[in-house]
Amino acid sequence: MGMLDRLHRTLWAGIDAQVTRGTRTLAKTVSRRGFVGRLGVLLVGTGGLPLLPVTRDAAAATGVPEMGDPQSCDYWRYCAFGGSLCSCCGGSHTQCPPGAELSPVTWVGTCRNPVDGKHYLISYNDCCGKDFCGRCFCHRTEGDKPIYYPSKSNNILWCFGTQSHSYHCTVALVLSEAEAPG
Repeated sequence: MGMLDRLHRTLWAGIDAQVTRGTRTLAKTVSRRGFVGRLGVLLVGTGGLPLLPVTRDAAAATGVPEMGDPQSCDYWRYCAFGGSLCSCCGGSHTQCPPGAELSPVTWVGTCRNPVDGKHYLISYNDCCGKDFCGRCFCHRTEGDKPIYYPSKSNNILWCFGTQSHSYHCTVALVLSEAEAPG
């Protein structure tokens, strides 16, 4: 028997011993009914995942040509914006102010950039954890969907997944280029 075969058998023996130990420990601490019940809850719970709000990566696209004032409600990224601009509240149009936490759950819009004429998918992330800013409040609804499309509605407080549910302001992140709405 070669050295590789011995190594292979030793590796599998170690994995087998760990699985056996884990299974015996589980059998000692959880009854069969308890295990089946927890497994059932897990399976039913995963069926509900598509119903949860959409979590979007907050990474902004790079290389997008910019034009306009991020402290104005007419700025091109704000076509489906609803809230206070973080650029007027101590942050920027892409970053929360110090002390506020970026919500990972967002609503989205598709906005046309006047510089290059392309449409971009914009993620609107609420910044949470501080008192309401109230400055530079904007409410634009181009492309906004009714409340039965919650992932595309700006009429919901989106401070889910953060330490505090206290809304402060909102940023607008370019996610990617999008197809022109038709």
